[in-house]
Amino acid sequence: MLRELPPVDDPNVLVAIATADDAGVYRLSDDLALVQTVDFFTPIVDDPRAFGRIAAANALSDIYAMGARPLTALAIAGFPETGVHISVLASILAGGAEKAREAGVSVIGGHTVKDPEPKYGLAVTGIVAPDRIVRNSTAKAGDVLVLTKPLGTGILTTARRKDAIGDDELATAVAAMESLNRAASAAMLAVGIDAATDITGFGLIGHLLEMCAGSGVGAEVDANAVPLFDGVIELAGKGFAPGGSIANLESALRRGVAFSDTLPHALRLVLCDAQTSGGLLIAVSQDKADTLLGALAVENVADAAVIGLLVAAPGLRIR
Repeated sequence: MLRELPPVDDPNVLVAIATADDAGVYRLSDDLALVQTVDFFTPIVDDPRAFGRIAAANALSDIYAMGARPLTALAIAGFPETGVHISVLASILAGGAEKAREAGVSVIGGHTVKDPEPKYGLAVTGIVAPDRIVRNSTAKAGDVLVLTKPLGTGILTTARRKDAIGDDELATAVAAMESLNRAASAAMLAVGIDAATDITGFGLIGHLLEMCAGSGVGAEVDANAVPLFDGVIELAGKGFAPGGSIANLESALRRGVAFSDTLPHALRLVLCDAQTSGGLLIAVSQDKADTLLGALAVENVADAAVIGLLVAAPGLRIR
């Protein structure tokens, strides 16, 4: 679909769609660039205020993944004319504004449309120095891969919608989805890393494939090292993977991802699980890996883990 768009030839556009990066970047001057992104989706939890917080954190994540500082946001919402009280929309907007305020971001306007299904998100503008942009396409062979949040939010929220788990079993994932990637971004900027992206709808494998393609490298992932939310493998095995996660796995196989023969199908689904407000995937040189993990720990990014290595040979192998 994106191939149908006209090419971007403005020399001040520093990052556009070519490498499927997390946000667009436009240079205003030699030392200042705008970073812009937009994301919105349907509710994934029952609590409207929590949904607003999650959706806002998810949109803000793209700015943090680029190594930028978010400044302002515009709210985007769809809401039905009948059947849902307007107070629900007010709660969603309030939750989003609450999370934006935590990030130091001003929600300065927005737009709503009539829609049979509620939707909410933010269009976010941030700033970055042009020479400090963190891209997903500048990773190097030999880099260590660090993931900052566990996987499994898509499976857990699907299981909750089908009453396979209760609110208590979902609470840890909700807290993670509401958590800003600001601290992880600050840690990676302090240490100096080669590339980063955030894990959202294409899952860990999909976003890692984008990083590898843009950077001209391959990767090896240790599935047992990837942090996961409790119970997600069992739930995936019982059929609670959402459609997006199943599609992600099918896409990974079509693109030649080599899963170890001993890797269970359920774990493959978790590695491809479509995430909402997931963590950062960071490529860092091996000599800085321990320093990065230490910086993440100081920032209270407790679940960060080394999950693999980038290699010169093309392809993605999951052992």
